[in-house]
Amino acid sequence: MPDRQQLLAAFDALLEPARFKDYGPNGLQVEGGATIGKIVSGVTASRALIAAAIAAGADAIFVHHGLFWRGQAGTVTGWMKQRLALLLKADINLFAYHLPLDAHPLLGNNAQFGLQLGLRALEGPAGRFGEQDLGFLGGRIDGGEFVNAQSLAEHLEFKLNRPVVLVNHKNIAIKKIAWCTGGAQGYFEAAIAAGADAFITGEISEPQAHYARECGVAYLACGHHASERYGAPAVAAHVAAQFGLAHEFIDIENPA
Repeated sequence: MPDRQQLLAAFDALLEPARFKDYGPNGLQVEGGATIGKIVSGVTASRALIAAAIAAGADAIFVHHGLFWRGQAGTVTGWMKQRLALLLKADINLFAYHLPLDAHPLLGNNAQFGLQLGLRALEGPAGRFGEQDLGFLGGRIDGGEFVNAQSLAEHLEFKLNRPVVLVNHKNIAIKKIAWCTGGAQGYFEAAIAAGADAFITGEISEPQAHYARECGVAYLACGHHASERYGAPAVAAHVAAQFGLAHEFIDIENPA
């Protein structure tokens, strides 16, 4: 079985966290046992996920949303104490990668979300947009187009099994699609500048509805958690296979 440092080195080599300016620490956030036999992956290091990972016999948890973020109070009280207490008592390692997990070209949230929706980014720099090139730009894998934004919204609802918020101005064909998972509403203006017909992300804030109507670009919000369920299990499964480890994805239900 690999040790903790070997697993960390494998995640770092794959995701290259040093390339990113992020909102919190990427890598090993909580140190647990020295050797790893099973990895549990999930979206967020919530108390429910930690408890489920303990029940599943995990030695390591791999998530997109870890415990520590810039601007936190820095105290170990309340929910933070409860989560840490579970991890430390069970001697489980917690690995968390935020923007590096979004960005990986094959296994990351954006790449895997695109596959889930039948979308593929253009090759090279033409397939990226926005700050730190996190946004993906492309179209349908089959080369086709959606007859209009409503058709694209229905496609998303079918694939994700949840309602989608659609703000659209024109009833035009949708061919060039931009997407960035999670809370990437701030990338909408960059998507418009990149020439997208539609932009897909997890959340919407007040300004984006106006931009969509005024610029004629469809805006689709399909849920933060719903759009970020795919990168963590893909990366964890890949690294687990490298070492011959067991892996299990545990999805904690979240309406967001």
